[in-house]
Amino acid sequence: MNARTMSLSQKGRHSKRPTLPNRFAEQVAQSLEQQPGVNARTHWQLGNEQVVDGADFYLGDEEYGHLHLDGEAHVPLTVPLRNALVNSGRAHPFPWGQGWVVWPVRTQADVKHALWLFDLRRRLLAGDAPSME
Repeated sequence: MNARTMSLSQKGRHSKRPTLPNRFAEQVAQSLEQQPGVNARTHWQLGNEQVVDGADFYLGDEEYGHLHLDGEAHVPLTVPLRNALVNSGRAHPFPWGQGWVVWPVRTQADVKHALWLFDLRRRLLAGDAPSME
């Protein structure tokens, strides 16, 4: 089972992504949006497209993940991969849905780890089953 995601074409209002106040999360955002095929948009507060809650990232039409204003990264993966990451301490569970992982981006080491989690998502979308190494 994969994480439930929303495609870019299903999203509501589009707006340029905001600058994230958390400088480490902003580093992740800048790195992600420089990757080929990535679209960066505003992540709206759930149910209210008037309140900015972070930045969404899409690979083509597929959801890549998002970063919240407080620097928390949310990345959709498969449930087995999510479980392996959580069980090994390499991610935290997403409390509102299966298959997603959470990683707080608060330090330079967290930037590297968050980018690794996003790379796992990229590999999944490319059909390349990621290893846990």
